[in-house]
Amino acid sequence: MAERLPQASRQRGGKAMTAAAGSAGRAAVPLLLCALLVPGGAYVLDDSDGLGREFDGIGAVSGGGATSRLLVNYPEPYRSQILDYLFKPNFGASLHILKVEIGGDGQTTDGTEPSHMHYALDENYFRGYEWWLMKEAKKRNPNIILMGLPWSFPGWLGKGFNWPYVNLQLTAYYVMTWIVGAKHYHDLDIDYIGIWNERSFDINYIKVLRRMLNYQGLHRVKIIASDNLWEPISASMLLDTELLNVIDVIGAHYPGTRTVRDARLTKKKLWSSEDFSTLNNDVGAGCLGRILNQNYINGYMTATIAWNLVASYYEQLPYGRCGLMTAQEPWSGHYAVEPPIWVTAHTTQFTQPGWYYLKTVGHLEKGGSYVALTDGLGNLTIIVETMSHKHSRCIRPFLPYFNVSHQFATFLLKGSFSEIPELQVWYTRLGKPSKRFLFKQLDSLWLLDSGGAFTLELQEDELFTLTTLTTGGKGSCPPPPESQPFPQVYEDDFDVDYPFFSEAPNFADQTGVFEYFTNIEDPGEHRFTLRQVLNQRPITWAADAYNTISVIGDYKWSNLTVRCDVYIETPEKGGVFIAGRVNKGGILIRSARGVFFWIFANGTYKVTGDLAGWIIYALGHVDVTANRWYTLTLIIKGRFSSGTLNGKSVWKNIPVSFPKNGWAAIGTHSFEFAQFDNFHVEATT
Repeated sequence: MAERLPQASRQRGGKAMTAAAGSAGRAAVPLLLCALLVPGGAYVLDDSDGLGREFDGIGAVSGGGATSRLLVNYPEPYRSQILDYLFKPNFGASLHILKVEIGGDGQTTDGTEPSHMHYALDENYFRGYEWWLMKEAKKRNPNIILMGLPWSFPGWLGKGFNWPYVNLQLTAYYVMTWIVGAKHYHDLDIDYIGIWNERSFDINYIKVLRRMLNYQGLHRVKIIASDNLWEPISASMLLDTELLNVIDVIGAHYPGTRTVRDARLTKKKLWSSEDFSTLNNDVGAGCLGRILNQNYINGYMTATIAWNLVASYYEQLPYGRCGLMTAQEPWSGHYAVEPPIWVTAHTTQFTQPGWYYLKTVGHLEKGGSYVALTDGLGNLTIIVETMSHKHSRCIRPFLPYFNVSHQFATFLLKGSFSEIPELQVWYTRLGKPSKRFLFKQLDSLWLLDSGGAFTLELQEDELFTLTTLTTGGKGSCPPPPESQPFPQVYEDDFDVDYPFFSEAPNFADQTGVFEYFTNIEDPGEHRFTLRQVLNQRPITWAADAYNTISVIGDYKWSNLTVRCDVYIETPEKGGVFIAGRVNKGGILIRSARGVFFWIFANGTYKVTGDLAGWIIYALGHVDVTANRWYTLTLIIKGRFSSGTLNGKSVWKNIPVSFPKNGWAAIGTHSFEFAQFDNFHVEATT
């Protein structure tokens, strides 16, 4: 079947000229000079009656949680290539906004992110990787907008309660220090700050936070609330003038392209401050392409922020591969530039925050939508999408059925745009690989003698950008290495004197926080260790376990030997474990099954089939106490498992029929200090 192309009219010597799209392999078809001859609607793009709302940008979330965990461990040049695809202007996704989690030590979807204040008198602005990520984004795009939002909070803020609003001043101080620390230690200016992700807001806290920011001279930092639903925040603002004045943006999550009357009545900027979270295949790309247009058309939302930035976490954790691209193999260097990157580029590369939507935007007669934006200086960008229902369903919310069918759409440029001579054309078609194009530049459209009219022939699941800007580009790098499974033999002695990141490579904390640690008083073998550093339960966002745990390795591992030196710091009540075949993580961590080998400071051991300790395979006494190093070994082969302490058998050949496979792990009995060293695993699937 012959391919199609966009059509525009240009008269020269009384003949209609066609704009060939050979670069995409599309055959030219005759151009239609008169809109009256076109079956289908004509859509006027006009600024004569003024402009619509100001465009605030397209962005993505790192965090909520630990979604960028594996990215930092990538070797160069692959790590920089991934960052280029995300942030470099006119190269890939070219994001306008980066929103990061303010780490609060709790489980926030796919892991925990460390707080800059684990304890009341503790401040450290080099933990985790969000500081690094923001700097890398700024390095590529100095104009990128930075946002911070807490999911969980360190436990000391709750004073015994699982609630961040016990002391409003204290919580506001905690958030303020993160903003000040970003500037002082990393020269990062935070532009927007949120309240509490998808949880309750406190009206008085929002006011206290604004006063605290102003007192610190942070007037330029804007407040976005409440990163949940449109209500009750919108109604609360209408009933409280002070609250209305201190909130700059109303941010809603997964709004389904719709807003509510109260939100519009506030006259505030409306953002979809978290959206997408869909598998990054063609359907996920279709979801994103549809909402990037229709969030504004249907809901007046002037920014859309995708969760998540990059799928850099073990794929079997919740919402695997729900990032704009995939980078989950730092051990191999392999990554994948997924279709959502190029769908995003259709908007981001040809607009900037501060542009304005035209008032003349809307839906196409036979399905799909179009938006148009201008910088007010003569530039125009038009984005047309025809995503079908089947191929654009986001993970949430439910999408009512609609139909998209073949159509011709004629666009008429009027007002200040009527004299535009030429439009660049970028094209995406999602679907079968043999018929798929991703962000392909076609030949430009000439409009000199067409009266500002052009016609597109549109099929399902297509995306067109037509723009006066000539700066767009489809960046490319040499192919990354081939995908490889996690190494079957892996060891880490944690001997890093000045670690660049606080967490050891490839360990993914699921409850608790495990950090590089230096034993100043131990000049020997255990001078450098990995330490679990939380001594109280955080103010949780999800169902954190009551034990701390960090997982590592290949989820397909079945037969494995895990060996690790362990050090209990809490007398009598303390305990640690090593584990294999751990089958759950993220927000499901509390119900994780596996084979867990525990020792306790009171001189006992236990073997359990779950993290919570309900399924007991064996228990007994061993010569163990606090503040001494021990070597634990766990051997799982087929249906049986065995364990040794300092090389001596403690238990052997215990039947373990479930689960069949999973990660290796280390952890502690409770939120307690403990250390780990000389981690070693040998595995077969």
